[in-house]
Amino acid sequence: MKTGFRILACAGVLTAFAVAASAADIDGVLIDKMCSAKALSGGQKVASEHDRECAVSPACEKSGYGVYTPEGKYLTFDDAGNTRAIAALKASKKKDDLKVRVTGDVDGDHIKVTRVRLM
Repeated sequence: MKTGFRILACAGVLTAFAVAASAADIDGVLIDKMCSAKALSGGQKVASEHDRECAVSPACEKSGYGVYTPEGKYLTFDDAGNTRAIAALKASKKKDDLKVRVTGDVDGDHIKVTRVRLM
C-alpha cells in the first residue's frame, strides 16, 4: 500500500512538472496565416513590415493568426489565440512592427495560447 501511494505521488509530481515545463513565452511578430508565407520566404524584415491594417482586414482575420519567430519559424494559434490576437490588434495603436510575446503550450508548429501581448 505504501509503495503504491509513493508511486502515485511521484507520478503526480512528475506530471505537474511536465505540464509546467511545456508552457513557454515566445517572442516574435504577430502575423496572420494568409500573410505568413511572405514572412517565411522574406524573413524577419518582411514580417516586421506587415501592418496592423492588413492584419485586421476581414480576409486576414478569417485566416487566423500566429507568431513568426526570430528563428524563422511560424507557429499557428489555436482558436483562443486567434481571439486574443484580434483583440490585441484592435486595441493597439501600432501601425506595423507588431512585436508580440505569446504565452502557451507549443506542440510542433502550433501553440495553445494563454496570453498575447503586443510589445
